[in-house]
Amino acid sequence: MPKAAEPVKTSPKAPARMSKKDPLTREQVKAIDAYWRAANYLSACQLYLLDNPLLREPLKEEHLKRTIVGHWGTCPGQNFIYTHLNRAIVKYDLDMIYLSGPGHGGNAVVAQDYLDGSYSEIYPNISQDAAGMKRLFRQFSFPGGIPSQTAPNTPGSINEGGELGYSLAHAFGAVMDNPGLIAACVVGDGEAETAPLAAAWHSNKFLNPITDGAVLPILHLNGFKLSNPTLFSRISHEEIEMFFKGCGWEPRFVEGDEPQPMHQKMAAALDWAVREIQRIQEYARTSGDSARPRWPMIVFRSPKGWTGPKEIDGKPVEGSWRSHQIPIPVHDGKPGRIQELEHWLRSYRPEELFDERGTLIPSLRELAPKGERRMGANPHANGGLLLRDLRTPDFREYQVQVPQPGAVEAQDTSVLGNYVRDLITLNRKSRNFRVFGPDETASNSLSSVFEASGRRWMDPIDPVRDSDLEPDGRVMDAMLSEHMCQGWLEGYLLTGRHGLFNSYEAFIRIVDSMVSQHAKWLKVCRQLPWRQKIASLNYILSSNVWQQDHNGFTHQDPGFLDHVANKKADVVRLYLPPDANCLLSCFDHCIKSRDYINVLVTSKHARPQWLTMDQAVKHCTQGIGIWQWASNDRGVEPDVVMACCGDTPTLETLAAVTILHHHLPELKIRVVNVVDLMKLQPHGEHPHGLTDEDYDSLFTKDKPIIFAFHGYPTL
Repeated sequence: MPKAAEPVKTSPKAPARMSKKDPLTREQVKAIDAYWRAANYLSACQLYLLDNPLLREPLKEEHLKRTIVGHWGTCPGQNFIYTHLNRAIVKYDLDMIYLSGPGHGGNAVVAQDYLDGSYSEIYPNISQDAAGMKRLFRQFSFPGGIPSQTAPNTPGSINEGGELGYSLAHAFGAVMDNPGLIAACVVGDGEAETAPLAAAWHSNKFLNPITDGAVLPILHLNGFKLSNPTLFSRISHEEIEMFFKGCGWEPRFVEGDEPQPMHQKMAAALDWAVREIQRIQEYARTSGDSARPRWPMIVFRSPKGWTGPKEIDGKPVEGSWRSHQIPIPVHDGKPGRIQELEHWLRSYRPEELFDERGTLIPSLRELAPKGERRMGANPHANGGLLLRDLRTPDFREYQVQVPQPGAVEAQDTSVLGNYVRDLITLNRKSRNFRVFGPDETASNSLSSVFEASGRRWMDPIDPVRDSDLEPDGRVMDAMLSEHMCQGWLEGYLLTGRHGLFNSYEAFIRIVDSMVSQHAKWLKVCRQLPWRQKIASLNYILSSNVWQQDHNGFTHQDPGFLDHVANKKADVVRLYLPPDANCLLSCFDHCIKSRDYINVLVTSKHARPQWLTMDQAVKHCTQGIGIWQWASNDRGVEPDVVMACCGDTPTLETLAAVTILHHHLPELKIRVVNVVDLMKLQPHGEHPHGLTDEDYDSLFTKDKPIIFAFHGYPTL
């Protein structure tokens, strides 16, 4: 372990130079360029065509979609990168997945999946012939078809392409505890301006070259966003290089607009990057030296809309923001548009690429990886295929002994921490469980997890000033970024592992939008039989709205419950356990579940404990129930129902009931506690919801109800 005074180690040896000799033969360049043309042709045709997929007759109005939507600008660059990654996979026998950060170029990734056959294997109706190609084009951005961005529908994708900024964090999560995996992550230069992506460059500080895989970022500088230039594209080569070196990367540049020399440059850059990754990992794994290396990355500069129309109506399109979406507006009423489109599409010479049946010619099919080495068929991108159950301890062994309600106090999250500690220990060999949090694990009273593992930290450690840091830590809470914790955990889950995210209740709102995107992902996956279930996304939220001793208004916001409750009923679950035994029961259920977003809001301070473990298990299984020991209605109609949900509302409700019992002993009170918030929805709206009969049996038909709720009353 390095001492505090030691400098950060970079690569064990000096960076290898790229060979001056071209890495590709003339025949290889010709073949790779043809494959790239095929991918570009398929990408462009998905935007426009309903029929005549191979242009075997002159293009006509009836061959075109009535509404043409989608994105072109990022596609040729991504196709270029993807095609060269295929070459590297074959040459080095790589286990690699692809993350499309620019996102909107879903047609490019679909085109690549189609060319290597992985798309047709999952969707047999999209066959490898002219009829299948026609269906491929028709479905894109079409009612009942597929979206324009990479999505769960896209084989090989673990990154939704609609909302930008999360690709690099997902990539790092994917390679954690996957020592043989490389995640090639294409980062759009517009995407690079988002806050989560800007923070994600520092994820390399948490990658262990011995136990983790590698991320190969490829920054795609095509110059423009939707209608503005990008920041990275306008700063100097030297400034970009200094930026990434300052972030701990070793960048290599591939720049140009002429395809032939660009093929040589890209092949050389990828050869260098793969060899660097292999060298770094071999050194670390043979020497045992896990000190942080300087990982390779590629800066790829090419024109936006490369190989597309040079200009339309005298205005530049290729290399301009005008190529971002639809480069040729064929339905704008101007004459000659269809001819312009046909001229562009024929420039890819599809007759050279596909045979009479409409199938990719054999010499090009041979360029793609085979079987699970294809990025569209890699099982890591369908993580449920690799998911294994966690080894879990018996949660009852951690119970708080409760001789009678309220007789003892305990810190709920501290009790849970003992369970999570042993969860880490039991799964240490399988390396499929991690704890995530933005520097709040100790504050949330989960400190006992550090008895099993330290925090992941790859830089120098000061043995005097630091605590609980280690290069192989299972606790990912040394970076103060909710975005990174969420993104890493999503990538970890999507590739077949388990985890939990602990945070302050108020500040989990920072990832509201990321949670929405994950909920959408799960919703769509449920409609895709080939997508296997993944482990649930589990939140432990403490330091809650009612427990702000020295903080204040800024730390008080229970609105995450409102936000999540608006999502699909078959995806979200909300739990507010009133004591430690209920928290143990709820968490044990959640950590074993699949395809849900589970939110547990709990207490970290010493609180009275109410239920024995047997009572807690029964109560949590039901999700709601009458606390007979706190009620005095004795099975008859009460005068009032006192309901509560949440740790502090439960405490205050029971205090109020105690006062009422003393001053108004004749008042018949029924106490109802809610642990599963979704129980309060009608059964027709949520599978956990109460029927009308069950609701009336708890709350009566006409008696007053006083409900003390943890969050906002509108929920």
